[in-house]
Amino acid sequence: MSGSPSDTDVILLYRSTIGPLYRYVSRRVGGDRALAEDLVQDTWMRAVADWPAHGVPREPLAWLTRVARNTLVSHFRRMQPELVDPALLDAIARDDEAAGAADHPGAASVINWGLARLRRGHAALLEEFYFADRSVRDIARDRGLSERAVEGRLRRARAKLKKVIERIRRRAARGALERGTHHV
Repeated sequence: MSGSPSDTDVILLYRSTIGPLYRYVSRRVGGDRALAEDLVQDTWMRAVADWPAHGVPREPLAWLTRVARNTLVSHFRRMQPELVDPALLDAIARDDEAAGAADHPGAASVINWGLARLRRGHAALLEEFYFADRSVRDIARDRGLSERAVEGRLRRARAKLKKVIERIRRRAARGALERGTHHV
């Protein structure tokens, strides 16, 4: 679509993209419905503001997904992680359990808070593997890398995320001791 989209065009694009966009955001916020709805709304507000002046992008869902990702990163950079059970943070820190822990809203909040503090390359790789459920083989093929190279990059990215989460844990543990509580 080129030029300014009509109201009908925008409605049709909305209907065709809202489901996949909501699933993308919802998975990244651990199913927190209110937060997912707010972030999807913010994303669509950007589209409604941008598209009349610049035209609808060639791939609207890809554009919306990129804007949603940036909105997620901005959100998680501004906020502090919520109180989360320390056992859940331990599960996140273990490589083999991070994917399952990401489905819990509190854990997803901590994971995304940490991802927002990683280099873009590390964060994107972890997002593809854990949130988009892409295999090492698929990631390697799309990036023109060997599977072994992707595995090494995933290992390094997990280590960086683990360090960020460990800082959150230590800071929260100190705060919990000061408050006399046991949750992070």
